[in-house]
Amino acid sequence: MPSKAKTGKKLVIVESPAKSKTIAKYLGEGFIVEASIGHIRDLPQPSELPAELKKTSIGKFAVDIENDFKPYYVVSPDKKKKVTELKAALKDADELYLATDGDREGEAIAWHLLEVLKPKVPVYRMTFGEITKEAIQRAMGNLRDVDSALVDAQETRRVLDRLYGYEISPVLWRKVARGLSAGRVQSVVTRMVVDRERERMAFKAASYWDLTGQFGADAGSFKAKLAAVDGAKVASGRDFNDDGVLTSRNVAHLNEELATSLAAGLQDAEFRVRSVDTKPYTRRPAAPFTTSTLQQEAGRKLRFSSKSTMQVAQRLYENGYITYMRTDSSALSDEAVTAARRQASELYGPEYVPQSPRVYTSKAANAQEAHEAIRPAGDSFRTPAQVAKQLSGDEFRLYELIWKRTVASQMGDAKGSTATIRLGAVAVGGTADGKDAEFSASGTVITFPGFLAAYEEGKDESRGDDDSEEARRLPNVAKGDSLTAADIIAVGHETSPPPRYTEASLTAELEKKGIGRPSTYASTISTIQDRGYVRKQGSALVPSWIAFSVIRLLEQHFHDYVDYEFTADMEGDLDKIANGQAVGAAWLKHFYYGEDADPGLLSIVNNLGEIDAREINSVPIAEGITLRVGKFGPYLESTVPTVDPKTGEVVESARANVPEDLAPDELTAAKAIELMETAAPEERVLGEDPHTGHTVVAKNGRYGAYVTEIIPEMTEEQLANQPVEYYKNGKPKPPKKPVKAKPRTGSLFASMTVDSITLDEALQLMSLPRVLGQDAEGNPITVQNGRFGPYLKKGTDSRSIGSEEEIFTITLEQALEIYSQPKQRGARAAVPPLAEFGPDPVSEKNIVVKEGRFGPYITDGITNITVPRATSLEELTREQAVELLAEKRAKGPAKRPAARKAPAKKKAAAKK
Repeated sequence: MPSKAKTGKKLVIVESPAKSKTIAKYLGEGFIVEASIGHIRDLPQPSELPAELKKTSIGKFAVDIENDFKPYYVVSPDKKKKVTELKAALKDADELYLATDGDREGEAIAWHLLEVLKPKVPVYRMTFGEITKEAIQRAMGNLRDVDSALVDAQETRRVLDRLYGYEISPVLWRKVARGLSAGRVQSVVTRMVVDRERERMAFKAASYWDLTGQFGADAGSFKAKLAAVDGAKVASGRDFNDDGVLTSRNVAHLNEELATSLAAGLQDAEFRVRSVDTKPYTRRPAAPFTTSTLQQEAGRKLRFSSKSTMQVAQRLYENGYITYMRTDSSALSDEAVTAARRQASELYGPEYVPQSPRVYTSKAANAQEAHEAIRPAGDSFRTPAQVAKQLSGDEFRLYELIWKRTVASQMGDAKGSTATIRLGAVAVGGTADGKDAEFSASGTVITFPGFLAAYEEGKDESRGDDDSEEARRLPNVAKGDSLTAADIIAVGHETSPPPRYTEASLTAELEKKGIGRPSTYASTISTIQDRGYVRKQGSALVPSWIAFSVIRLLEQHFHDYVDYEFTADMEGDLDKIANGQAVGAAWLKHFYYGEDADPGLLSIVNNLGEIDAREINSVPIAEGITLRVGKFGPYLESTVPTVDPKTGEVVESARANVPEDLAPDELTAAKAIELMETAAPEERVLGEDPHTGHTVVAKNGRYGAYVTEIIPEMTEEQLANQPVEYYKNGKPKPPKKPVKAKPRTGSLFASMTVDSITLDEALQLMSLPRVLGQDAEGNPITVQNGRFGPYLKKGTDSRSIGSEEEIFTITLEQALEIYSQPKQRGARAAVPPLAEFGPDPVSEKNIVVKEGRFGPYITDGITNITVPRATSLEELTREQAVELLAEKRAKGPAKRPAARKAPAKKKAAAKK
């Protein structure tokens, strides 16, 4: 067979179309750049496996657990066309370059392409940390093979996550609620948020007092705070534990009475300076960004969610503006150091650049992945002003943040001095007479801003007093100088509970503990919100009560798998596989099957014993009141039996719904009692329907109050009198279970309550829809109540009417009059959009956010997309809205499942 003729073409495959366009500019003629659009294959759902595999060792996980945990990969249905296109492009190529990202996932994508395309031409692995001409040229000079150790690590991670999720999640379904999921990292992250809320719930506030005053000298005045009384340090917030107990010894704990009397006794006292202490001040710049620190700082300074940060950073990288955004390293290349120092010198002056370059090393546990920090791309940096017209608003803000941080990292230290003045006096008169009070004031003066001229790092909320030294200049005073005092007042404080995590502080804590990979933090934090385990309250992350149940079950029965140290060690083991120091199959075998005294996951799942679901889903809140996590959400229940005063019988315990927006730490004992006392009755018997004899009741349900009828079960006599069916041979068929009759129901009007509704009103509600009559063509017209209010219905034509009360008063003539008018979309008062973002670049229609049936959604009037649960309306930007609409358009309309045809009925044989 003759060899294939040379074409001179070289096929380069990357992950995304944006990346392919940028790279194509730098490769020149002869190169064809195609995008795989992410992974081309993955593990299928076990239900999607071929029938012959479902009963084999592959069937449970789509992983062969008896043969080295070999994954059973399939090409994703939506990628089959793409694979065909790539194979066609490869036929015309002489060489194949796999240019996916240089991290584990990118290496795995390259390996999957190799496995599926089966190229017969030379194959080269090509990696680069930035998409610039210089970087591409360097990459072409450093080609290599696919790294099998990195691929093994990524495959091991994928299989591990499948084993973890598929073994533990079903336990949650059985004991907490259907649809829940457990994950190797997501469950640990959820536990961190729940643990913080538990700390807040257990917290007991302590009160303490101090004094502030304004003091004057010839050189000027300044504010100072009480530091000591009779030589003992004044207690502050950090001197108390979370139980409200003073833990520090030899401190003066001031109460309101003592603080007030001391303030009164110092009004006319003689104050003098007791000491002046001046120290040099030096502050070094922060290291260039890693993935984790970029997410943290973008959260603090730009109010971006972790997910938004990574989406914007991805676009900046793919379009050649920044280096690769998934990295644990804070180091800069020699070219980047030179570029940063040169730009700092040009913009701020040579005195702002130290003599020697600054060198940074990563402090994160298990640092790996790319080898350079996130920085502006290129061997010379473009300033924000130079790229402003090419970037969207969010892209520009993030680029500017990265640029400032990078340049500042190679600038000089900020220098200055910190002065501390201690002053005091002896109180005169009252109960504080003779007590010595010493005040303190500090101030830092920056004499050389250094890196601060370019950038200053943000901070997360912290506990305790704010003792930060203000950048203020204190007056020039000396020991023994006399001072005037004014506005000496007593100030009361309460200790504060641990602050809830924000996305930024949670990311920092995950990195500190070595849990997960920084490259996955954004998706993990987004996942726990999408699953309903955590919601945002402002920027704070608040756990749901169902998260409490899930974590309680996991702590009690899968303790190691939500243990922080165990999870971090697991991450370290995966790093050893990536470095070629361990083999994935052996590690997975130990994880799943265990060894000697170390039980594996399979053994733990098989020996769970009895799990008390009621106990798992119960949280004591107050004496006699317990919170239950039920099928329809959390509710309070009295643990004290309720006795019917008329019959003396024990009836169902009293219950109360818990408001959805009430955070767990806000559900105090007092609040629980209030909710129980003000709760509407769960059920109220209204009487009997005179036509059917059925009991009619009013109830409070998850979706509001409603009325319904109680249909009694069939008696044994009625069951016995059911008609008997026979087989063809004449033998009687077993009696069928009778179909339970569906009770009539009706939602209460807004003006009705369970307490006040009457039997007649209930019967009217249950009679809906009400038939008004027919139009001239014989089409029936009905009136009914719906989720969005009362309306008329004629076939598929619905028309809104004014009020719920009109349902029982509107006549056929009035309905016909309404139908005689042209139908108006949105005939009700127009509801203003929740947000507006201007014209869409594709459709040129105005983009708005509206409130829909299933929550807020983005629309340009043509394409609709629900706002992701993890994104609050306050965080949503125009760029995100445009991107979400573009993604929805690219997917096309949702495919409806083909209607199933019923099998043709066989004709009965003609009787002879």
